[in-house]
Amino acid sequence: MVLPIGPLMIEHRLIERMIALMKKELVNIKETRKINLVFIDDAVNFIQSYADRCHHGKEEDILFKELSKKDLSSEHKKIMNELIEEHKWGRKITKELIEAKKMFTAGNVNSLKKIIQLLEELIDFYPKHIEKEDKHFFKPVMDYFSKEELNNLLEVEYAFDKNFIHKIYQDKITSYEKKIT
Repeated sequence: MVLPIGPLMIEHRLIERMIALMKKELVNIKETRKINLVFIDDAVNFIQSYADRCHHGKEEDILFKELSKKDLSSEHKKIMNELIEEHKWGRKITKELIEAKKMFTAGNVNSLKKIIQLLEELIDFYPKHIEKEDKHFFKPVMDYFSKEELNNLLEVEYAFDKNFIHKIYQDKITSYEKKIT
C-alpha cells in the first residue's frame, strides 16, 4: 500500500537535487563574484512553485489539515507546528532572495553579499527540514489514520497534483492581467 507520505518523500528527493545545484552555483558565485541570473530565477521559481506551492501545499492543506483533526501527541503537535513555521521562514527567505536579485540587477553590487547569504540559508535549511519530516514526523503520524483515511489522503494528493499546473498558469495570467492594463 502506498502511503500519502510516499509522494511527499519522492518530492523531497527532487528538492534535494535542486539544493545540490544551488550549492554548486553558490560555489561558482563565490569564486567568480558573478551571478547566473537565469539560474537564480529558475531556482526561485522551483522553490516557490514546486517546493512551496505544490509540496508544502500538500503538506499544509492536506496532511497537516487532517492531522489537526486528530488527537496528536504533544511531540507530534510540536513538530507539526515547527514544520509550518519553517515553511513560512522558507517563503520569507525566498522573497528576500527575489528582492536582493532585483537590487543586484538594478546595479547595487552590495546585494551580491545578500544573495550569497540567502542562498547559504536556503541550502542549509532544506536538508534539515526534509530530514525532520522524513525521519521524525511522516512515518509516525501515519498511525493516526485508518487504512481508508490513508487511501483518501492519497487520492486528495493526486487530485491536488492533477490541478496544480492549471493553478500555476491561472495565477501567471492573473498576474499579467494586473500588470498589463
